Amino acid sequence: MKKIAFGIAAALLSTSTVFAQSEAPKTSQTTPAVSTSGEQNPGAPVAGKNSFTEAQAKSRIEEAGYTDVSGLKLDDQGIWRAMGTKDGKSGNVALDFQGNITMAQ
Repeated sequence: MKKIAFGIAAALLSTSTVFAQSEAPKTSQTTPAVSTSGEQNPGAPVAGKNSFTEAQAKSRIEEAGYTDVSGLKLDDQGIWRAMGTKDGKSGNVALDFQGNITMAQ
């Protein structure tokens, strides 16, 4: 009788392990933390923990062709926001944790 109970317990434990391993991940594994391909995430700016320092954020924004970058602040969603000018247009510039830079006019 003990062998049957042990066998049933072992079967139940292995079944729960299989189900636990088949769950889909809770976060996207296809979007890197920082874009290195130069492609912009279409959902940018993406909220998330941002590891860029203020100097790095300003440098990245300027390297993307923005000038007169001012008022740079890290918001509560982890997005660096500033005012800037590019191609003669001024507006709000955003840099997210993936390195995506967007401008809202």
